[in-house]
Amino acid sequence: MNLLVNKTVRRSYEIKETLEAGIKLAGWEVKTLRKKHGSLKEAYVTVNDEVWLVNCYIPLFQPGQKMYEGIDPYHKRKLLLSKKQIDSLKSSQKQQGLTVVPMRIYAKGQLLKIEIAVAKGKKNYDKRKDLKDRTSKRDAERAIKDY
Repeated sequence: MNLLVNKTVRRSYEIKETLEAGIKLAGWEVKTLRKKHGSLKEAYVTVNDEVWLVNCYIPLFQPGQKMYEGIDPYHKRKLLLSKKQIDSLKSSQKQQGLTVVPMRIYAKGQLLKIEIAVAKGKKNYDKRKDLKDRTSKRDAERAIKDY
């Protein structure tokens, strides 16, 4: 079940490969995500010796409580991957034009997982070409349906 989806990824990037990772969260963050609150819109992934999800917005569960004072809803969150996966992400990120972006956060049983993708940014003419292809395909399907 999808909890958060980054809708702009497929429009802005050409996806090369995807990975499933665990995400280290506090209890209140899990409760907030299960209510489908939050955003991956401006989020990105950094890869060093560890993998971090940066700038992901997960709002406070109950904003009025004192226990949540001083907590930044945009703080970095650690992603849980094997050493082999981290090394492959490092090598792919070093290639010209490739980046690692979060695609969605979803529930898998009782666990919350994040799907990250190694992607290459699209140019404006690629985006226009995709839009043109999509509209022509839609028009052809309508013509067949009306016929």
